[in-house]
Amino acid sequence: MQLYNTLTDLLADARGKDREIRFIDGEKDESIISFAQLWERSLALLGSLQLRGMRPGDELVVFSRSNESFVVAFWAAVLGGMVPVPVAVGISDEHRLKLFRILKQLDRATLFTEEDLLIRLLEFSETRELGEITAILKTKTVLISDTDSAANGEVHASTPEDIAFIQYSSGSTSDPKGIVLTHRNLCTNIRAIIEGANWGADDQALSWMPLTHDMGLIGYHLSVLGAGMNHAVMDTNLFVRRPLIWMSKASELRATQLCSPNFGYKHFLKLFQRKGLPGIDLSSVRQILNGAEPISWDLCEEFLAALAPVGLSQSSMMPVYGLAEATVGVSLSEPGSGMERITVHRHSLLLGEKYEAAMPGDSDAVSFVKVGKAIRDVNIRITDDDDQVLGDGRIGNIQLFGNSMTERIYGDDAATAELFAADGWLRTGDCGVFVDEDLVITGRQKDIIILNGQNYYPHDIEEIVAQLDGLDLNKVVVAGATPKGGQTEELIAFILYRQATDDFAAIIEQLRDLLGEQTGLEIDQVIPVTRIPKTTSGKVQRAKLLQAYIDGEFDEVLDELRPADDAANDADDDPLVAELEKICREFSKDRKIGPDDNLFEVGVSSLTLTEIVLAIDEKHPGKLDISDLFDHPTLREVAAFMKENS
Repeated sequence: MQLYNTLTDLLADARGKDREIRFIDGEKDESIISFAQLWERSLALLGSLQLRGMRPGDELVVFSRSNESFVVAFWAAVLGGMVPVPVAVGISDEHRLKLFRILKQLDRATLFTEEDLLIRLLEFSETRELGEITAILKTKTVLISDTDSAANGEVHASTPEDIAFIQYSSGSTSDPKGIVLTHRNLCTNIRAIIEGANWGADDQALSWMPLTHDMGLIGYHLSVLGAGMNHAVMDTNLFVRRPLIWMSKASELRATQLCSPNFGYKHFLKLFQRKGLPGIDLSSVRQILNGAEPISWDLCEEFLAALAPVGLSQSSMMPVYGLAEATVGVSLSEPGSGMERITVHRHSLLLGEKYEAAMPGDSDAVSFVKVGKAIRDVNIRITDDDDQVLGDGRIGNIQLFGNSMTERIYGDDAATAELFAADGWLRTGDCGVFVDEDLVITGRQKDIIILNGQNYYPHDIEEIVAQLDGLDLNKVVVAGATPKGGQTEELIAFILYRQATDDFAAIIEQLRDLLGEQTGLEIDQVIPVTRIPKTTSGKVQRAKLLQAYIDGEFDEVLDELRPADDAANDADDDPLVAELEKICREFSKDRKIGPDDNLFEVGVSSLTLTEIVLAIDEKHPGKLDISDLFDHPTLREVAAFMKENS
């Protein structure tokens, strides 16, 4: 595989290949552009941006719901020596605030977006009285609908050391961190991924991962483009609304390369196990890269077994490890080798020590999947907290070195300094161990929570929860954990509370409402504790609280707090409303949703809302779409809408 000097060189080479990108926005809503057309359209958009005064080094914040518009804008910026800054479009206040914080951080930012999104952003900023942001939105925005150009732009001669784009950390953060990636970083990592995964021009890729995520953009657009293969990019929201389309399209396209983190397999299986997907053939699928969050062995086994009857190879699952600070790829399993794991005693995972093996099924056992060996140009070492290398077989901090490592966090010298050891190795914040030369990820040094493939920082969520009356930051601890027998991480809040548990239910309700409204996140457990453990220096010991939860020490109080099932007595007089309430109870955990509750304010996530709509659609086909909830946000209004359309 050729090592390109810049992304511009990569696209210039790709445009001569007879290959295409397919954008899937619906079951029958698709568009296709060839690699050559991508060059032409990007060059035309570049001309429009340059006419508006944009120059090399200026930042273009790409904020679009359209994957096709996103890709063209990304490449237009690259060709012009500008710096694309991908930002995800979300529905919560926190998503908008994150965009605003990024706009304020950047030096010479221009926003590239749709008109309806801009209107909503302006309304939000004016409501919040954010004058500086309102001014930026009004004067430094380019609308997708207003980018016709009479002439192509002029391609800038970028160098390997120039910034290619800025990758902001995923999830909700009060202080988003922009990871600066150079052309050298990206081209080095792209070559390593292609060689490590053994990708070729005759492969066909399909991904629903968002292009604002490193795995979606670098893994399944830039790298597959570099490999010269046809690839399809599915709208992430389409996958969330209609997960079965993922494998339906994989069968239709004869896809060989797929990817997904844990939650994608779980989301797909929930509907697949109820409805099935007759007539598909997945025998062409060679690899499904599995990364972006801790990998569940049991969930992978369940997924592979469920799809074995339709031809999915049992060796197709390919565990990988990566992070944005390393561009994306760090280690890959051997193609076609399938999965391997280690099973250890949960309490033996001490930094600097050797783990203790356990038998699968032991009550204290936990399994970790091997994520392969370092890819080309990436070096991995395991260290103690003083950055000293540990001996073979000892658990420690994972550190990296190589040309695909970022050199800095944008505009943040302190965060940059913290990211590196004194000898220049990058601190990942993850813990792991080498087993038979394969890397195994055992946990995280930092308290990052990974939900649905996105990173969230506990202190950000804690600050939001602390807004509740009677709480402050000293009384709130937020953490993430995978419980025994669980397959995905749970979001847990521990609240310092020494009163009768009878009154705690009101706090749970308020907390769910607040988080749902401001972040779109759904909390799994809210636990009252009489003490928050801290170190002698005053640092909260989240690990101790999590271990107590995993060990069942809070089971009794959680049982007391669990609401009684009085559904039969509370059933609504309207049979359809009562049916909708029953469906909600199936998916909303301990969260009770009444007939007149606003579905966007009851503390359930957008993914849960989607699952509810999918279940309604299964029983009443074609009567409700997720978008209908914006106009009919209560179950009673939904029922009336469905009756009108029956």
